[in-house]
Amino acid sequence: MKKEIYITDYNCVTPLGFDVSSNWNALLEGKSGVALHEIIENQEAFYASMIDSEKLEEEFNRFFDLAQNDNANFTRLEKMFLLSLKPLVERHHISEETAFILSTTKGNISLLKNQTTLPEGVYLSSLAQKIAAFFGFKTKPIVVSNACVSGVMAIAVAKNMIQAGKYKDAFVIAGDEISEFVISGFNSFQAIGTEICKPYDKNRDGINIGEATAAVYITGHCEERGDEAISNEKFRFKILGDSAINDANHISGPSRTGDGLFASINTAMTEANIPAEKIDFISAHGTATIYNDEMEAIAFNRMELQNVPLNSMKGYYGHCLGASGLLESIISMESALKNILIPSKNFKETGTSQSLNIIKENQPAEIKYILKTASGFGGCNAAIVLEKA
Repeated sequence: MKKEIYITDYNCVTPLGFDVSSNWNALLEGKSGVALHEIIENQEAFYASMIDSEKLEEEFNRFFDLAQNDNANFTRLEKMFLLSLKPLVERHHISEETAFILSTTKGNISLLKNQTTLPEGVYLSSLAQKIAAFFGFKTKPIVVSNACVSGVMAIAVAKNMIQAGKYKDAFVIAGDEISEFVISGFNSFQAIGTEICKPYDKNRDGINIGEATAAVYITGHCEERGDEAISNEKFRFKILGDSAINDANHISGPSRTGDGLFASINTAMTEANIPAEKIDFISAHGTATIYNDEMEAIAFNRMELQNVPLNSMKGYYGHCLGASGLLESIISMESALKNILIPSKNFKETGTSQSLNIIKENQPAEIKYILKTASGFGGCNAAIVLEKA
């Protein structure tokens, strides 16, 4: 019998709060982390969603009793990772068969500033090993870094490795921070908006960069083997299907026909054995760039999902790169638990050639089946289907 895979716990650290409940309450109130920030010295301010560094330091010192020298050994991003993962590690056992998976696009890229040689901490493998060693993980860390689909792919990697018998359970963390490098890179593509982002809206003009870390605990369950631990969890979401497909269209431009996203959704839903009419909610990528939102609208219509309630979280959090897919999956699951759909912030007038059912206000809903999608540079696309169990 195929092992069923569940997400049974999660946490996040964002500009809207340092745990899930504070984030959820802020979203209900329509709050956004996006504001003007001067990120690059002597350059105009950008709209971005940034965590207050003083509050981050206070929160870190509250939860981690480290000597001053030890505290200084952790970068700002690493402190965000540690804060998001700590509650999960305290609630779940780490064994010789527990996977540790880290999702990020740029990691400690800020360490490169004013350096002539590569610092050890800039390597993603070193970052993963440092976090894993701190919490006492016994297996070799796995890094998932595939542009902006990384967070969704990390869930899929955990699911498939547990099903294959490589591990019994997994802790997945995802995160990125705002840096001059990231802002300069997106600015060179002319992708950064001059205003607060408006996913799917007629007047959208680009993304706002965000930062966050998120963590989930994933475990396997097989009734034939008599696994009991899963039944004791306070909630659980079954990962029914997943897929990641690259349309290889362009280094930064998505396929105009939505081929990669369409194929990813189709494959994930086929594995999940869930038809379009059963999907209750779509947590979409929705970057607020002209081409991404249009491509998504085409792909969702090709899958006959155009009537399913849909939102983008980018108006609240900005685009958190490698963290976005995992963070948005967490918010989706919280929506399902609370039976409330959160609106796609800043959306007013349809700006895509094909219609979508964009959520415009907080509304009650019975949510059992969730589709989460993501797309990124290089033509990568990913999708997962979750079931509230």
